[in-house]
Amino acid sequence: MEVQEFIKICNANGISLDNEQISSIERYCDELKYWNEKVNLISRKDIDHILDRHILHSLTILKYVPIFDNANCLDIGTGGGLPGIPLKIAKTTINLSMIDSIAKKVNITRQIVEKLGIGNVRVINDRTENLALKKEYLHNYDFIFARGVASADKITEWSLPLLKRKGKIILLKGGDLSEEIKIAKQIMPTFSFKEIQIDLIDFNYFLKEEKKILVISPK
Repeated sequence: MEVQEFIKICNANGISLDNEQISSIERYCDELKYWNEKVNLISRKDIDHILDRHILHSLTILKYVPIFDNANCLDIGTGGGLPGIPLKIAKTTINLSMIDSIAKKVNITRQIVEKLGIGNVRVINDRTENLALKKEYLHNYDFIFARGVASADKITEWSLPLLKRKGKIILLKGGDLSEEIKIAKQIMPTFSFKEIQIDLIDFNYFLKEEKKILVISPK
């Protein structure tokens, strides 16, 4: 996907990016391509589809979920910064933490954040469940994001101690989620599970591939 098409699709779907943000997205795309030659951050077959299948995919959250200013956000299993970095570029006011258990990915993500000059970001090398043992992270986050990391019940279990009372867990998933949601509901009956089919104007790839957003929140 070319940048102009990316911009057109974002505009058509209410994802507003100014020239500086678009420049940051392009630079981030270049950084992912560079580092992916050294460490597997995304699938090698997707190297020519970073803008649409990874960055745009991350930004679809902004079409369906209202992320408010100054929200405390956590990206679980961030890898090379997805979906956290695109969301932070597009929504500059959020306070972003990103966590991954793989040190080499965390080191790369820190370098990318520094090179792009993105402020108010913390990159953590740890397992998510370990954050619950640290007081500073308890009930700290308004939104917790994860993209293709684990099943809904696992992520919710890890996230619960970190989530604010009215916080939301936002998962980028794909395919039939019925069994996954059924298991998660049995474990967490006091939570609601809202499944959203990603359906963008002028771009039907996510619809064809059954890409979805799963919003999990206390009832």
